[in-house]
Amino acid sequence: MLELLPAPPADPLWDLAAAFAADERPERLDLVLGVYRDHTGVTPVMAAVREAEIRLAERSASKEYRGLSGNTAFNRAMVSTVLGTGGPAGRATAVQTVAGTGALRLLADLIRRTRPGTTVWISDPAYVNHRPILEAAGLTVRTYDWSDPLRDLREARRDDVVLLQGCCHNPTGVDPTREEWEALAELAVRNGWVPFVDLAYHGLGDGLEADLWATRMLADRVPEMLIAVSCSKNFGLYSDRTGCAVVLGPSRAALRNVETALQNAARTLYSMPPEHGAAVVTAILEDDGLRAAWRAELDDMRARIQANRADLVAQLDSLGHAAQAGSLARQKGMFSTLPLSADGMHALRRRFAIYGTDSGRINIAGIPAHRIPCLAQGIAAVLEQPACAAVS
Repeated sequence: MLELLPAPPADPLWDLAAAFAADERPERLDLVLGVYRDHTGVTPVMAAVREAEIRLAERSASKEYRGLSGNTAFNRAMVSTVLGTGGPAGRATAVQTVAGTGALRLLADLIRRTRPGTTVWISDPAYVNHRPILEAAGLTVRTYDWSDPLRDLREARRDDVVLLQGCCHNPTGVDPTREEWEALAELAVRNGWVPFVDLAYHGLGDGLEADLWATRMLADRVPEMLIAVSCSKNFGLYSDRTGCAVVLGPSRAALRNVETALQNAARTLYSMPPEHGAAVVTAILEDDGLRAAWRAELDDMRARIQANRADLVAQLDSLGHAAQAGSLARQKGMFSTLPLSADGMHALRRRFAIYGTDSGRINIAGIPAHRIPCLAQGIAAVLEQPACAAVS
């Protein structure tokens, strides 16, 4: 049987990560994987997380199963954090998931069960795992142009689902304006499609409340909505795989079977999610002091990302690439898309040991500050080869 298995395609991000690991050049720079790194190049454990872990260890809580919905206190904390108290939060239900990826998959399974013939629209370009997750759940996928989503989404039909990244778009770093978000909400209400919001980077763009504005505005205006929430980036819980799937309905009564449907999907995929990360997040959000410390650390992380981007923009501008610098300046969050073609990104890896994706995406949050001049010089050198510039 196994000898008949065709060679599956490699995951593009982890394939690049493996190439980086095999590169023996000491100056190599990994800007592929979406993890926050401090000025020394280390992905730190947040101080609030460490303190919460100490408190949890001292309590010596039981390791008994939590149940198919996971940590219910965590679920309540996620709903109130994302949606606020009252209002739409009163018509939401949630289950803990295996990170944001697990939330996306559970919600995709829910779509297939409730709307088996529907189409799910994703942005072009999109997060690399959106299409595989949706198609693995048996859904039909179409794309809309992220640079002008309103144009393509006029074709989305009643009961279609539109996947929107709530802030800090991956891979482009470009978000709609508030006016464009409001136009999207109006279109959803008028044409009857369901927003499916992926929240993975809130707090790392313009600040936590500002980054949640679009999600809350949509929740106020549409009758039904799906939200996949990740705690990997803004709590630094990458390996603890902590996330939440949230469903909003027109009323609490309309949600009576939703949690059970999500539980059933979880049961067949992984049974129940890991407890540790959810317990840590709950401990932080339920304690005023820890929550304030976490918010301060998150603001510091955001400030460092903004400083990295501003420095790269200034360096490129000084090297004679003002137009490209201006494009980067309009981006936000962990990622930016360089104005380079796939050939240009290959040249950046080959000549300068700088690793980003073929689409031009780099992790702004992963650059040690002292390496930014070298990064800018490498980009400038590649830009000066005409075949390597991206088509705008």
